[in-house]
Amino acid sequence: MEQHELIRRITVNPEIFGGKPIIRGRRLAVEHVLGMLATGDTPATILQGYDWLEMEDIQACLLYAHKLVSHERIELTPAG
Repeated sequence: MEQHELIRRITVNPEIFGGKPIIRGRRLAVEHVLGMLATGDTPATILQGYDWLEMEDIQACLLYAHKLVSHERIELTPAG
């Protein structure tokens, strides 16, 4: 999956977590997934905890973090 397709999985909704980036309009914040990865959870473990989550969603979170630390412009899609 290309980067622009991955990043479209990250959305924002002012009614969910105060507008923080979330995954596909769901109640799972990007920062939560990144935090789980940072503390040693594997993608497989994370996927087991969220039956709707896909590996591409985790990749999208990592891509989002990479773009942030690279100071790249990120245009997120509003969750609809």
